[in-house]
Amino acid sequence: MQQRNLNKDLSVSAVGLGCMGFSHAYGPPTNEKEAISLLRRAIEMGYTLFDTAKVYGTPNDPHGNEQLVGKALAPIRNKAVIATKFGLRFDFASNQIPIPLIPDSRPETIRKSVEGSLKRLGTDHIDLYFQHRIDPNVPPEEVAEVMADLIQEGKITHWGISETNEAYLRRAHKICPVTAVQNRYSMMARHHECLFPVLEELGVGFVAFSPMANGFLTGKYGKGEYFDSKTDYRSSMPQFTDEGIEQNKKLLKLIHHMSQEKNATPAQLSMAWMLCKKPWIVPIPGTRKEERMQENIGAADVQLSTQEVRILDDALDKIEISAVYGTL
Repeated sequence: MQQRNLNKDLSVSAVGLGCMGFSHAYGPPTNEKEAISLLRRAIEMGYTLFDTAKVYGTPNDPHGNEQLVGKALAPIRNKAVIATKFGLRFDFASNQIPIPLIPDSRPETIRKSVEGSLKRLGTDHIDLYFQHRIDPNVPPEEVAEVMADLIQEGKITHWGISETNEAYLRRAHKICPVTAVQNRYSMMARHHECLFPVLEELGVGFVAFSPMANGFLTGKYGKGEYFDSKTDYRSSMPQFTDEGIEQNKKLLKLIHHMSQEKNATPAQLSMAWMLCKKPWIVPIPGTRKEERMQENIGAADVQLSTQEVRILDDALDKIEISAVYGTL
């Protein structure tokens, strides 16, 4: 697996592994033994970046994903870069899907969150600690001050912000340098490209979640798909509706055509497109299948020229694309 630098001193695999789906949002949780085996297999394949969060779980086991990741990686902790998150909780009592989000980045909440995550992950430090969502009631400077303290205490080594904007990033970065942002990014969700010049200026990396639009860009879904509305967020995502499938035909045809030219799969092509844009972009696709993990890391071997990336961008600008909802 190729390595990439998110900033000057944090190197990770060019493709990371989003671990959420093992416990949350994509159907019932994976059997623990099977999930642990897959996570350890990922290390053998060359993955080093593993992304989780304290809220990736179920109403009965709200922190299950962190516990799973910690247990799986404990014997090989020195080979893994663990990213987890603070500042968000789910309103399980609402009984809504997707579950409503409640941001909370008060310093006292962050302090409580980091201690809980360290315990569940079974580690003495978190490699990359993301603010999961901006809290409109807490200034970025106040959050960054807590991050600086946690770094000095050795509880975290780097920090980042998920779904940030330029103004918030700049203000936080002045207080405590940000290593990476983690924002939704795919061929179907390009609105954060406006941040790229700022990230280059500040030396901040970009971790792309939902890089295949929740799996849609694999081209493996057609009309009449069924997702359990109680456990699977895709049941409410517009790209998976029959109307969305019809609306995105030209997009899928574009990806299929280019992937054939590159002797790649549509999934690999959709991630190669972003990998070849900037050397500091790292997608974190999620999967619960070993063959898909192997397929996904192969995206780093697919080479697109600057001209080919531009051709794809120009085509994406003109193609009708449905709305898309990215998970956490």
